[in-house]
Amino acid sequence: MEQGNLERFTSRTDLAVEERERFEEDDVEISGVSIEEEFDEKSEINVTKVVIFTEKGAKAMGKPKGTYITLEAPNMSVPDEDYHREISKVLANYIRQLIPDDKEEQSVLIVGLGNREITPDSLGPDVVGNLLITRHIVQEYGKIALGKDKINKISGIVPGVMAQTGMEASEIVRGIVEETKPDYVIAIDALAARSTRRLNRTIQVADTGIHPGSGVGNHRNGLTRESLGVPVLAIGVPTVVDAATIVNDTMENLIAAMEQSTRLKGIGDTLNLFNATEKYQLIRELIAPHLNGMFVTPKDIDETIKRIGFTISEALNIALQEV
Repeated sequence: MEQGNLERFTSRTDLAVEERERFEEDDVEISGVSIEEEFDEKSEINVTKVVIFTEKGAKAMGKPKGTYITLEAPNMSVPDEDYHREISKVLANYIRQLIPDDKEEQSVLIVGLGNREITPDSLGPDVVGNLLITRHIVQEYGKIALGKDKINKISGIVPGVMAQTGMEASEIVRGIVEETKPDYVIAIDALAARSTRRLNRTIQVADTGIHPGSGVGNHRNGLTRESLGVPVLAIGVPTVVDAATIVNDTMENLIAAMEQSTRLKGIGDTLNLFNATEKYQLIRELIAPHLNGMFVTPKDIDETIKRIGFTISEALNIALQEV
């Protein structure tokens, strides 16, 4: 298989931790990239911190230089309020680590990216809808109206998608940033993963900004420090996977089952000669052309998005309001 084809058929993901795993499968170390893992047995939350600190590492990973923190909670899709509160607290702690702390009190613009009308893409609008917005109160009545001596000024916007507004989200946000002059921006968006086990169970926080729509192949202008002139944090949850990813995960389970069978072990061993990228290419070619552009989400996505959106908004409220 030609290298160009392998790159073209690499499974789509917005998660830095999955890009890092792609190299681990081939037992390759990446220069300019560090990785740290921590597992909390009590909360069952696994945290992976990937730091890309050189241009060479950024090129290898296909992502900008910066810090990517990934929280994986297998029970995040379960409707347990106490557990989700625990996730919010842990997430708030990592958000604080990435927040620029130049000032004691800060002005923060939170951007909910996505389309309210399409449930898997409505995470950003759901998060903004649950936030404690304070900018207008502080400007109108002062901090005393909220009973605090110190408070961050929080504003929020849901810019919609180009099909609804005729404008790039980045154009709308850039105009708001120029007018309101926040100290930094936090953008929330739905992501794509290359593993079904991370679907709606993973939260990624990054200090590199975000490129709306990149997870499903809609490349839009990014919300980054370079484009907006202020630091941009990005928070995302994978809510969709493409059809090839589902087939690929099924194929891995099939190979594992074949290896346990005396009659089918030879077939399993043959398939295992392919690396992960080659298996994915094979699957993409087999399901082409009708399913290549299909993205899939769980049937309970409505309740899941509401639950996860509230979890992230609570994390932001905790991280930003305790000045």
